[in-house]
Amino acid sequence: RATYPASNNPMDRSWASSTSRSQSRHSTKTKPTTEGGGSSKSLSPYDRSFEQLLIDFQVVPPHYRFPDGNVAPKPGNWDSINERLAQPRPSLSPSKFSKEQFEEFVELDANAAKESDVKKEVIPIIRGKIKDSKTTSGEIPFTNLAPLTEDENLVPGNPDFYHGARPEQLDRRIRDEIGRLVVPSTQHDLPIVPNHVTAAKGPDGSAAVAKRQATYDIFWGGRAFNALQSYGQAEPQFDGNAYAFSSIYHSGQLKMYTSHPAPPANPGGRPYYHMNPLGSFAMGGSEETFRTGATWYRNSIDLAKEMRDKAIRDANEVVNRAPITPFASNTGASFASTRSQLELGTLTMESQVVEAQSVTSEEFQTAESSQDEKDDVSRPSLPLPAKRSSRSRRQRDSRTKRRNREDSEGIKSTSLSSQETSQRASSSAAKKGKGRSKKKPVR
Repeated sequence: RATYPASNNPMDRSWASSTSRSQSRHSTKTKPTTEGGGSSKSLSPYDRSFEQLLIDFQVVPPHYRFPDGNVAPKPGNWDSINERLAQPRPSLSPSKFSKEQFEEFVELDANAAKESDVKKEVIPIIRGKIKDSKTTSGEIPFTNLAPLTEDENLVPGNPDFYHGARPEQLDRRIRDEIGRLVVPSTQHDLPIVPNHVTAAKGPDGSAAVAKRQATYDIFWGGRAFNALQSYGQAEPQFDGNAYAFSSIYHSGQLKMYTSHPAPPANPGGRPYYHMNPLGSFAMGGSEETFRTGATWYRNSIDLAKEMRDKAIRDANEVVNRAPITPFASNTGASFASTRSQLELGTLTMESQVVEAQSVTSEEFQTAESSQDEKDDVSRPSLPLPAKRSSRSRRQRDSRTKRRNREDSEGIKSTSLSSQETSQRASSSAAKKGKGRSKKKPVR
């Protein structure tokens, strides 16, 4: 599998060294300790130093300018993303989303006193109807994913809302092999490859905290997507495109972002994850502004799904094209994967046996007839089946009996002919003797 440059993250060092989910569940982590021997405080987006930590590990926040004066590059598919997100949605047309519904949204947003109210009452209106509830979740700590770094005691990612794929969409062999990159939770029926995340804040929430949350949470989706793209490749793949989306909702403002990975600046370094702002919408400003913001948000969910589904199909094709190695001992291969390979290997061997036995009865009969006509010629070498059919045996036995019967009848016929010839000769001699006996004696 593809190998990341050396880093403190064991999953970044090598795809092949990643353990299965079952292994990760039983592994223990040593947390940094203080001088007194106690565990240090976990760092989270609520800490002011958290953004600098993200920058130190190449997770670049929006609007960041590097020391050399350069800004984070935009993804290669920037224009196509913007065009896709701007496409109108019939569900948000004036005939479907009325002025009364907009006013109801404004009232709910104004009366949302807590963050939980925003999550329960406001976000669902912006998001609209979810086609498949099995592809969305939220407020689930990403405890199954390999951490950004093991040098610091970081809290796991925990977006308020995220969209991903059903686990069964991705071949289980892949999930077992790179699960710590693509499977967020140890509850295995939750969505995987979380490439669309949202952070929601109440009126008293901090915009700075929301920004750090969005930057941190989108990293997991960007890394998961890159793991799928790099699966089966010799090196990590960086095409410069964005496949992960993040949003913040705070005090009536909806802000949207993309994230894309980039190669390390120096050999042996860590890959970058650049976050770029897509747009900002005052959702309570007017009907038109709400429709535009909700259109972009809903389209981003659909686009993330389209991108995710394609990456999963491509990864599944890679694992299905791989040669069957029944007794493979690759690191991270699970018992289920090995058993599957053994079963596939057995089927392959059985099909070869069946193919070897596929000589038709017509070819077999032709070979037998040739032998009957040329007894003095040795039997030609034919790819005979391992086991002859009962029909062929009956045909062979019938021909043998027929030949024996014909031979027997021939011998009998010859015996009868000899007997008749002998009888005719005796009759002729008897007649001659009788004639001689009738002659008069000479006086």
